[in-house]
Amino acid sequence: MMRYRNLGRTALRVSELGLGTMNFGPRTRERDAFGMLNRAVSCGINFIDTADQYGGHLGVGTSESILGRWFAEDRSRRDKLVLATKVYEPMSDDVNDRGLSARHIVNACEASLTRLGVDHIDLYQMHHIDRSAPLAEIWQALDRLISQGKVLYVGSSNFPGWGIAQTNERRHWQGHLGLVTEQSLYNLISRTAELEVIPACEAYGVGLLPWSPLAGGLLAGPPVGSGRRQQLSDARQARVDQLLAFETLCTELQRGPAEVAQAWLLAQPVVSSVILGSATEDQLDLALKSGETMLDDETLVCLDEIFPPVGAAPESYAW
Repeated sequence: MMRYRNLGRTALRVSELGLGTMNFGPRTRERDAFGMLNRAVSCGINFIDTADQYGGHLGVGTSESILGRWFAEDRSRRDKLVLATKVYEPMSDDVNDRGLSARHIVNACEASLTRLGVDHIDLYQMHHIDRSAPLAEIWQALDRLISQGKVLYVGSSNFPGWGIAQTNERRHWQGHLGLVTEQSLYNLISRTAELEVIPACEAYGVGLLPWSPLAGGLLAGPPVGSGRRQQLSDARQARVDQLLAFETLCTELQRGPAEVAQAWLLAQPVVSSVILGSATEDQLDLALKSGETMLDDETLVCLDEIFPPVGAAPESYAW
């Protein structure tokens, strides 16, 4: 049974597993994407994450457009879902069609609403930090969108810890909510978010939305089939002892590696929802099993021994 968590410090509830749509279009055909969306909703997933830039070789906006056509099949779907998208990446060769200028944020939001065929975005995320854009300019645009009812909550993605702290300190003193989520690379192999990002999230009540929960497939077990098999095999070779120890533990638990890797993320209190990057319905079904897997303290200790935590900065080295 799907469980639900608060989206950061807000009262909004989201499924602890969210469906990411980066593969919709370039790897997942529209018909198959519709099947995955239907399957996800039937299993209790209510959090859908996309970005204006997603589309790969089919062009920016493709993933949002596929979602928009799925919503158009049944307008009641929109009201049952928490919809998230992102802004920042280049959308054309135009020098101003990118970044976090007030102009681009407003224009990009309007374009996303059109592609998605909706009147508002539940969670609008800044895809990267823009060091050239003053916070006052960024929030001038975001506040306008919020006041118009086009955006309900704001999140960040790939932000450093200081960026989360700087933003939320200023917004707090202005009497506003600020960032409620941070979407970050986080998995058993990539744990650097524990240094600064996660402590900042914990301090400001920001929910973490981990992406790449399986480390690009390394935590899903030995690669099978074609496609990225050779690339994954090369990456596995660099961590062969570590991954063999992990897979041995999974065998002892009678659970698949992907289940355990995602269940570990769900055991982290700061996590609001884990973004599943499934490209097929079979992969989605496998990923959904992680929500049924509860790891005990002994298993969590074993996982820390195999994939050592990096600690928190500067507490891990200066205190």
